[in-house]
Amino acid sequence: MGEIQYLQIFKESFTLVILLFCSVLSVAFTFERLIFFWKSKVDGDRLLAGVSKLLESGKAEEAQAACQKNMAPVSQVVAYGLLHRKRSRLELEELLASKRLEERMRMEKFLVVLGTMGNTAPFIGLFGTVVGIIKAFRDLALAGAGGPAVVAKGIAEALVATAGGLAVAIPAVIVYNYFMRKVKDRSVEMEVVSARLLVLLGAK
Repeated sequence: MGEIQYLQIFKESFTLVILLFCSVLSVAFTFERLIFFWKSKVDGDRLLAGVSKLLESGKAEEAQAACQKNMAPVSQVVAYGLLHRKRSRLELEELLASKRLEERMRMEKFLVVLGTMGNTAPFIGLFGTVVGIIKAFRDLALAGAGGPAVVAKGIAEALVATAGGLAVAIPAVIVYNYFMRKVKDRSVEMEVVSARLLVLLGAK
């Protein structure tokens, strides 16, 4: 039956080309989100401790400017709270809630791509397999004789598409779940920091 020529299969299968494109997208957005979450890592307690010291010294504007420079979601929420610190407690709670939603959307940016890859890549691979099997049986019909040996290699090559789809989907799903957990953790941290910031500001 001979060995399967993977490079030749890749050249002849448009579904494998699509899957390669999907894998490139997945890798690119994975690294982009890894860098984002790495840069946005902030200790909320330490941040509030620094803010509290500046507030006690009457340097609220300096505290706001320092938080504004840090692009971490938690830091941005604190900066937004400091910006509107003179508002009533009810208004400040609403403003902080809206800012948390905004920062959550920023954290979830591009994650839909990873989720889509995890859901659709297996179906793309399955489609390539079905097309490959159809071609294999067509070759069997054209050969007229030879039995299963005629289509065995073709079917084996067709199944490469399914394997390719799974190879793209499984890492994408794992990475997507990992980042969604990160988003959940950061969202909880923003809520905790917001509540503590309200106490520090003494909003009424």
